[in-house]
Amino acid sequence: MNNPNGIWPTMITPFTRENEIDYGALERLIEWYAGKQVDGLFAVCQSSEMFFLSLEERVKLAAFVKEKAAGRVPVIASGHISDSLDEQAEELTAMAGTGIDALILISNRLAKEEESDEVWMGNLEKLLARIPEDIPLGFYECPYPYKRILSPGLLKTCAETGRFLFLKDTSCDIGNIKAKAEAVQGTPLNIYNANSATLYETLRLGVGGYSGIMANFHPELYVWLHRNWREKPQEAERLSDFLSIASLIEKQLYPVNAKYYLMLEGVLDNYHCRSKDHGDFTATNKLEVEQLQRLSRAWLESYGGGQ
Repeated sequence: MNNPNGIWPTMITPFTRENEIDYGALERLIEWYAGKQVDGLFAVCQSSEMFFLSLEERVKLAAFVKEKAAGRVPVIASGHISDSLDEQAEELTAMAGTGIDALILISNRLAKEEESDEVWMGNLEKLLARIPEDIPLGFYECPYPYKRILSPGLLKTCAETGRFLFLKDTSCDIGNIKAKAEAVQGTPLNIYNANSATLYETLRLGVGGYSGIMANFHPELYVWLHRNWREKPQEAERLSDFLSIASLIEKQLYPVNAKYYLMLEGVLDNYHCRSKDHGDFTATNKLEVEQLQRLSRAWLESYGGGQ
């Protein structure tokens, strides 16, 4: 896989008012991401509401995103949500057959919360023996149903196999990310921080980029930060401060709020979700998202249109 550093949105899934995947809206969304000059797309993740999609839907979704993004940006996908390794092997094999550029394993699917790293590694080895050997792999520290943060030592062991190229880090901890970055130095694995507050500092520590929720709101600002932080450190620090505070919108009703933002952008025509009740999205919530969009546009204009 061409595994570029940069900004990898965790894609949302548009639904029709009849609660089916809206592929017309999804195609517009892919064009929107591409127009913001993101570096890759992470389909079929928690932002995509993967725990509320059937296996057939997850596979079709990943295949569609790969087809529409082909030739512009690489596409990675996850989607193994079952507890049993047998069912996970089925899910991962089906996902690998969609043509995606890398298959992302969810760290909390490989062991129960109370189980050790040794159990985790044993289950990983069992899964690796049952999925295609030729597809690049990655990890996602998905927060649901529990967050399993990989230790630097465990990540190093995996990275040194040469099969793993991607880690979506959700530790939100600069010290942990620094140790991981040092552990995988010299391997093909790149780390992508999911946390806005720590992003600027971890870019300076050598992480590959950003893969998180806020790339569904103003990805172009993250693109600017990633491309310019070395040459324009003062502006980058100011922008980082804004991105950190702006990311508090995550504490709203996500992904409903992201879909509402994308409605304001003219991409989606509703904010229906399966994982959350859009009816709980209040008038004040909407106002806050509208304010965020106006602020984002103002920051983009002050930073030269995002170039």
